[in-house]
Amino acid sequence: MAVTLAEYANEPVDVNKVVRMALVHDIVEIDAGDTFLYDDEASLGKEEAERSAAERIFGLLPNDQGREMMSLWEEFEAGNTAEARFAAALDRLEPMMQNALTAGHAWKEHGVRKSQVVGKNRPIVEAGSKRLWRLAEGLLDEAVASGHLWE
Repeated sequence: MAVTLAEYANEPVDVNKVVRMALVHDIVEIDAGDTFLYDDEASLGKEEAERSAAERIFGLLPNDQGREMMSLWEEFEAGNTAEARFAAALDRLEPMMQNALTAGHAWKEHGVRKSQVVGKNRPIVEAGSKRLWRLAEGLLDEAVASGHLWE
């Protein structure tokens, strides 16, 4: 997604860095256990679990590679660069697209409402790409209209 959608980032980004950052972020989430965004209880301790996973995984690498991967992961988590903001925007956009394309499967299964989706995702997606947030809003509106997401 980063390669295809980079032109929609709010600021110019190093696409290679965005891709690497997204992959490093996902590796850590896989190891720590990805939590459902709308489950606040399951999110308790998430930051500590992910930091522990990052330190363990990147500690297995040669020092220079481990430091580089940890730096990318920390940059993503901090969200202070154009690349981190865009990578985070894509990370939030992708599950919304999946739900839109699967008749709101996970939204329905967990009783998620549009206000929750907007509240959790809008600040992150807009920080990386206002244009992609407009796309997401359209997907959400269509999901509500078709009964795949509750208002």
